[in-house]
Amino acid sequence: MSLSVLSRKEKERVIRRLLIQAPPGEFVNAFDDLCLLIRDEKLMHHQGECAGHQHCQKYSVPLCIDGNPVLLSHHNVMGDYRFFDYQSKLSFKFDLLQNQLRDIQSHGIIRNETEYLRTVVLCALKLYVNDHFPTGNCNVLRKTIKNKEFLIACIEDHNYETGDCWNGLWKSKWIFQVNPFLTQVTGRIFLQAHFFRCVNLHVKISKDLKESLEVVNQAQLALSFARLVEEQENRFQASVLDELQELSNEALRKIIRRDLPVTRTLIDWQRILSDLNLVMYPKLGYVIYSRSVLCNWII
Repeated sequence: MSLSVLSRKEKERVIRRLLIQAPPGEFVNAFDDLCLLIRDEKLMHHQGECAGHQHCQKYSVPLCIDGNPVLLSHHNVMGDYRFFDYQSKLSFKFDLLQNQLRDIQSHGIIRNETEYLRTVVLCALKLYVNDHFPTGNCNVLRKTIKNKEFLIACIEDHNYETGDCWNGLWKSKWIFQVNPFLTQVTGRIFLQAHFFRCVNLHVKISKDLKESLEVVNQAQLALSFARLVEEQENRFQASVLDELQELSNEALRKIIRRDLPVTRTLIDWQRILSDLNLVMYPKLGYVIYSRSVLCNWII
């Protein structure tokens, strides 16, 4: 169905769905391609802003505010397309298409034991991230749910090599309640890669985890938490590498390569060429070229 026969609401749903499906690091590319098809600047701008806000939350888009990394997620959303950063105590809007902060406002936060613990956990987590990720970012957020205090740690690292036809993202999220003696840590590690040279291959791998930590004091909890994250992410990385190692080149060819239709019909190329009778000589090169492409594909 052509986009020209769709109603405006149907167009909005289609555009937003396509933009949300854009892999990490490729949102702007997808937006530019859709602009060429839609040719409605006002509609695309509005849908790009809405979908870009969701894209930032979904893939933990990193920013830098006052020299400190900030990871955007649904945990620091304030509403009206605004995010809040505990480190700088600023709220803001982020334009993903222009890669710009807008409407920055200052906020105050309550300085209590949970805030001090958040700072200590962030310091311990930064040591781990700096040792294991080339350009990694991390952030620790606070959240109150039913009068219970939670800390949410987010880690992100990416390598977007569009020129080399591949993009990759590693991110994880860890949540635990601030308890006096024992706390349970819930985590999720997520890996996504997109290869688009000669083949369009998407790889998504994730793992959910639950572990318990003893709580003695803030320093001990922060170090134990960072050690737990390190152990679990190292295991996850090792298991992913083992799985990829088992996929040999032959196996990948069978999975990725598209099967050609089997017609059980012999193509008589000589008869085809003789029927042309050299009248359509300019097209003969195209026929031979198509045959060679077909042969290369089968091989």
